[in-house]
Amino acid sequence: MSESNQTRDVQGQEEKVARERILKVILTSDARQRLTNVNIVKPDVAKRIEDTIIQLASTGKLKQAVTDEEIKNYLNAMQEPKREFKIRRI
Repeated sequence: MSESNQTRDVQGQEEKVARERILKVILTSDARQRLTNVNIVKPDVAKRIEDTIIQLASTGKLKQAVTDEEIKNYLNAMQEPKREFKIRRI
């Protein structure tokens, strides 16, 4: 049982290193920094953006490195609409 856990941990580490290598090639330094900051605050959002970028790169739809502005656009697209609250005094 412990061998399967070790194998799973090793595979997880290898996958993480592979993701980081791919993102290092695909992202500009500013975009990588922004994605790191997002990952600190909202890891689930950062992972979704990473998955999207890796998928676009693997299908050949990215022609150039992803910039900071494009990361901002991805963040805006994933942002949930804000709710308005009205407080009525009785």
